[in-house]
Amino acid sequence: MKWEKYRIKTTTQAEDFVSSMLADCGIAGVEIEDNTPLTEQETARMFIDIPPELPQDDGTSYLTFYLEADGDHTELLDRIRQELEDLRDVVAIGDGTITVSQTEDQDWANNWKQFFHSFYVGDIFIRPTWETEEPKQEVKTVIEIDPGISFGTGKHETTQLCIRELDRYVRPDSRVLDLGCGSGILSIVALKLGAAHVHGTDIDEDCIRSTYDNFAVNHLTKEQGTFEVGNLITDKELQQRLGQESYDIVVANILADVLIPMAPYLPACLKPQGILICSGIIDFKENAVKEAVEAAGLRVVRVGHQGEWVSVTAVKE
Repeated sequence: MKWEKYRIKTTTQAEDFVSSMLADCGIAGVEIEDNTPLTEQETARMFIDIPPELPQDDGTSYLTFYLEADGDHTELLDRIRQELEDLRDVVAIGDGTITVSQTEDQDWANNWKQFFHSFYVGDIFIRPTWETEEPKQEVKTVIEIDPGISFGTGKHETTQLCIRELDRYVRPDSRVLDLGCGSGILSIVALKLGAAHVHGTDIDEDCIRSTYDNFAVNHLTKEQGTFEVGNLITDKELQQRLGQESYDIVVANILADVLIPMAPYLPACLKPQGILICSGIIDFKENAVKEAVEAAGLRVVRVGHQGEWVSVTAVKE
């Protein structure tokens, strides 16, 4: 099926008004694009990698909606144009222009898979569940992963930095805490490297489901890992449960702006001589994260770099 894509150029000040107007006109779904900076509250909820810098916010916003290409939408579009003009009396809508283009109906949920293929991180072989390729060299372990809608294919530099550090520190009796577990890839790597048990948290319930699905694919049992929805920064009950010096390794592949306020709660999770592995850190925030980790009482023992991303490894002494 072909669709017509309609894009309204307006302002961030007016985007809520325009979105509401489109809903009143019967438009069921609207895509909003702008460069409005994230608030502190929004940033605190981002346990995934996002672009380190957005373009400068010039107050422009684009609202996009789709209509079937073979339909007659003249009356609807005339109404939308009139409603936009009427909104000028209420709020500054800027251009208020509408552009149109055509697009094919596609399987957006699965198209990305054509770009995700098997790869190595050191001597760990990672492949998507829809491929059957076998490793062409000797490896420690094979990980199969289907991230679904969760973050964590293993391709991103920050994930690879964490995997290398897990490979360095995981021992057969290791108990590992995975903060911001995403698809569960780091927990699975830890178990495949011999860890005794993993405990993971994420703020997104879909990530917990995705993790357990990937456990099954990798022939791991629920007894080997416990996963729950939670935010260590704001959840005092979670802080208390995790803060019992229970873990040999804590791994956190999240954003620097989340790691920094989280740092004071991490030492309590670690056993004496326990290891913190954290990434998701863009290079210009390296010092800020190191300072936060050291201020929490941990000693930084290594900093890794891959592309523009950084990992920080520290020990509790």
